[in-house]
Amino acid sequence: CGKVYTCGRARLYIMLRTVASACLGISARSVVGLSGHFVAARGKCTNARSVGQTRILVTGCLGQIGQALVPLLRTKYGAEHVIATDIHMPPSSAYNDGPFFHLDVTDAKRIQQLVVEERIDWIVHNATILSSMGEEIPNVAHNVNVGGAKNVLEVAKDYKLRVLSPSSIAVFGPDTPKDNTPDVTIANPNTMYGITKSHIELLGTYYYTKFGVDFRSLRYPGIISTDDLVGGGTTDYAVEIFVAAVKEGKYKCWLSEDTTLPMMYMADCLRATLLFLEAPNKCLTQRVYNVGAISFSPKELALEVKKEMPHFIMEYDAGDKRQQIARGWPRSVDDSRARRDWGWYHEYDIEKLTKEMITEMRKKCAGK
Repeated sequence: CGKVYTCGRARLYIMLRTVASACLGISARSVVGLSGHFVAARGKCTNARSVGQTRILVTGCLGQIGQALVPLLRTKYGAEHVIATDIHMPPSSAYNDGPFFHLDVTDAKRIQQLVVEERIDWIVHNATILSSMGEEIPNVAHNVNVGGAKNVLEVAKDYKLRVLSPSSIAVFGPDTPKDNTPDVTIANPNTMYGITKSHIELLGTYYYTKFGVDFRSLRYPGIISTDDLVGGGTTDYAVEIFVAAVKEGKYKCWLSEDTTLPMMYMADCLRATLLFLEAPNKCLTQRVYNVGAISFSPKELALEVKKEMPHFIMEYDAGDKRQQIARGWPRSVDDSRARRDWGWYHEYDIEKLTKEMITEMRKKCAGK
């Protein structure tokens, strides 16, 4: 597959945004709260690496997080220094934004080829099959999630790369403490997605200990964004509710009204990802971190939506298989180590999140 580069106008726009962000502290909407310099643990750790020297490969760039993360990275590191890859083809509008390659992460030779030809320094390995979908196709989920991560780690070992491979609260299971779940505790995941993520955490830590691979992993909670094409995740109701509220004024949730889960708005997710990706290795006391923000139930979210849209109606169908998956997950996580080691903090509570999501969804549905 060929490489696609930015056209002149798009390249100029990205360059101007990059200069504004680095010199003036001005950033695009998706970069809210991010500066051109990394500071962790209240100024104790700083990132000394030159931004212009770093080349980043992102797998699964068309997923919920990848679609937001790639533009953010390109704004900071330069469009041609961030190589987007996915097994699917991107929309035509993406062809003007920077280099894109087709990549099946189960193809180890193709990963190696891209790393060598594109002179990659860091890999953000987002390619994965999510919780609900993983229960439908467990063999494929195992091959993609575990096999893909193993391929990335092998290449990272051979070429001295930094790897950020996100994990999930799905690594926790029915035996896990449900409230303020610590980084290190009983896990025992009961879904293929959770099992594969737990495997990757252990495998990545092994590669760090045995081979010195700079492996990092964040246990994401449910991520909420204006991308209404999400699918395959147990927490996706917290995105769909806003689409349905704006379009139809009602929503049927597949979780019971009192199923409380950890959640995070995309702007916070991006900031956590960038902070952690850029954190100097000396700041990290472990390879895998919980990262949290807020926790709420479908009922609590519906009440917030009704504050903005009084006629909104919420219904429930807790017979869905995803209810069983959610029942094994924590209600909240302890992310104090992330806050201590590399300066993580969240900015969005449920009220702020709801207002922004409804505003953005209204704009999107209106075609603006």
